Amino acid sequence: MSEATHSHQVADPPYPNSKYAWYVTTLLLLAYILSFIDRQIMSLLIEPIKADLGLTDGQIGLLLGPAFAIFYVTMGVPIGWLADRRSRRGIIGAGITVWCLMTAACGLSRSFGQLFAARIGVGAGEAVLTPSALSLISDYFPQKTRARAVSLYMTGISLGSGIANLAGGPLIAVLLASPPFILPLYGELLAWQTAFLVVGLPGLILAALMFTVREPLRRGLISVKNASGRQSKDLPFKESMAFLGKRWKAYGSLFFGMSVVTLVGYTGFWNPALFQRTWNWDIATIGVTLGITALIFGPLGTNGGGWIADQMTKRGFKDGPMRAMYYGVVLTVVTNIAYPLMPSGPIAMVFYVPSVLGGAMATACGAAACVHIAPNQVRAQAVAIYWLIINVVGLMLGPTSVGYLTDMLGDPSRLRYAMAVVPLVVGVPAIFLIMWGLKHYEAAAVEAQAWAEKS
Repeated sequence: MSEATHSHQVADPPYPNSKYAWYVTTLLLLAYILSFIDRQIMSLLIEPIKADLGLTDGQIGLLLGPAFAIFYVTMGVPIGWLADRRSRRGIIGAGITVWCLMTAACGLSRSFGQLFAARIGVGAGEAVLTPSALSLISDYFPQKTRARAVSLYMTGISLGSGIANLAGGPLIAVLLASPPFILPLYGELLAWQTAFLVVGLPGLILAALMFTVREPLRRGLISVKNASGRQSKDLPFKESMAFLGKRWKAYGSLFFGMSVVTLVGYTGFWNPALFQRTWNWDIATIGVTLGITALIFGPLGTNGGGWIADQMTKRGFKDGPMRAMYYGVVLTVVTNIAYPLMPSGPIAMVFYVPSVLGGAMATACGAAACVHIAPNQVRAQAVAIYWLIINVVGLMLGPTSVGYLTDMLGDPSRLRYAMAVVPLVVGVPAIFLIMWGLKHYEAAAVEAQAWAEKS
């Protein structure tokens, strides 16, 4: 691809009103919260689903990871390409509708195959959200405040997980103690089936709200020479991939380093089972404890990480978002190795708190780092590839590696050892990979700053 140039004849209009920009970011945050509630609720239902459908830990791992990830990861890149060219609000609204309906469909499943298929649908719907959302946010905020906005959006991970645990634990406890619900034309619904219906359907209201959002002006565009030799701002998919490939050291260290962190994070899907099997906690206590922890320390980690990244950028660190991400990676890897091995549940929670802080910080800063060095026409595609790689590794291998390793150990009570071994084996190499990539990321960030200054 020929070198990018700029040809701005007229200065771009100012950024949208900050209040409206934060309103849109809040809507996107609510959508992200909803997506994590819909995917996280299943981790609280592991034991009743396993008992009712007669499943193994390995099969549960497939439902938690690969079933959700099949379309979640494969649809991201084409959706990113579409989001770089078409209405991002419409794409997001349609995606919310799909995943809410498919979450409800999980509640109508009566076999492993039906539940697997419904989980595929949930992943397909959720695939549209983050590439489109981060592209929107990047056009609503200037570079100097963008990391904070991205970080607010990324709090959806911890808020969604926290709400799912905090409200889901007591809800499931009540449903388990209540008579089965009778659904007309379907018949009897078990407690875990009713839970999926309760969390899935209300999100359709948010889907309708997304269609009212105004599309902002696309900024940070680069110009390239097209086939006829003229300057153009339209980047075909091949050219977009060539742009990313030329900067593979910066993107590669970010993508693959964070993929391992995501793998470590998704082993947390087993936390409810860990506390049940190892320390005999009941589901309501587990839900409330994990929920409060996520609600307090998750947002603290994401927003604190965004603040640190912005402060580094303002102080002249060109690699501010990636460097802040690195600090979070180190913290979360070390503590994820430690907390499953603790002698009691309360001590495990003491070590779990910094795990949540570090993971939230790394996740938020990783997303900010991705959009920080991508031009507008490539931004959603870069995010989609980032999401593709981290979730292929994270979702495919995180829950399943723990499930199958536990099966290999031959005793469900040895789940704690599986949860400690996985971050030990994969986390340490990730720390060194990200450290190696910092200098390459800094070079890409200097290039990106030049585009921003000319926009």
